[in-house]
Amino acid sequence: MSSSRKAFFRGAAHALPFFVVIVPFAMLFGVLSSEAGLGPWETQIFSIAVFAGASQLAALQLMQDQAPLLVILATGIAVNLRMMMYSVALTPHLGGAPLGIRATIAYFLVDQSFALSLAEFDKRAGLTLPEKVAYFFGTIAPITAIWNVATAVGVQMGRAVPESWGLDFAMPITFIGMTAAMLRTVPHGVAMVVSVGVTLVLWAMPYGTGLLVGAAAGMAAGAIAESWKDNG
Repeated sequence: MSSSRKAFFRGAAHALPFFVVIVPFAMLFGVLSSEAGLGPWETQIFSIAVFAGASQLAALQLMQDQAPLLVILATGIAVNLRMMMYSVALTPHLGGAPLGIRATIAYFLVDQSFALSLAEFDKRAGLTLPEKVAYFFGTIAPITAIWNVATAVGVQMGRAVPESWGLDFAMPITFIGMTAAMLRTVPHGVAMVVSVGVTLVLWAMPYGTGLLVGAAAGMAAGAIAESWKDNG
């Protein structure tokens, strides 16, 4: 077995523990999408095209609030801005790959593939570029498969849930759960607290734009906290 193939399967094995978190969130996204009126194919295409759990849930909430398309897009971008930082961190390791490979990596860059890859690349300094690329795709292969399968299962479950049950509460709880799982440092915590606080203060803004302002404020606060941490 080639070294790249070994790296791929090692990445896939390292990703398996994340199924415990990914499966219930993906299923609940499918249920909530069905409750929001999206059909099975619409939900599946949405999940494949966006492939970012937190922004998918945020967009779904705004869609239910009948927010303008620009607000939905801006919120999704704001929630996913952390991917820019992830890209910068991985550039020294994967920046030498061909453009097509880098574009594919950008699509599949999520919290799990980033965290696993960065830890592996730091641990195994002798990995070649092909081995690093193979490891990255190994981490995301099972995650992509289980996310979309669990979403499809959730859609079918959602179609069986009576409307009288009322699952409106589940969406914000799920979103909080997904974002809370990302809190690993003090700046992350600062960003979360500021974002939630500003969003709550501005909850009455039309079309859920308070969430967008809160996200921007949280990112600014997190960046400032990170700067203080580095300088301190």
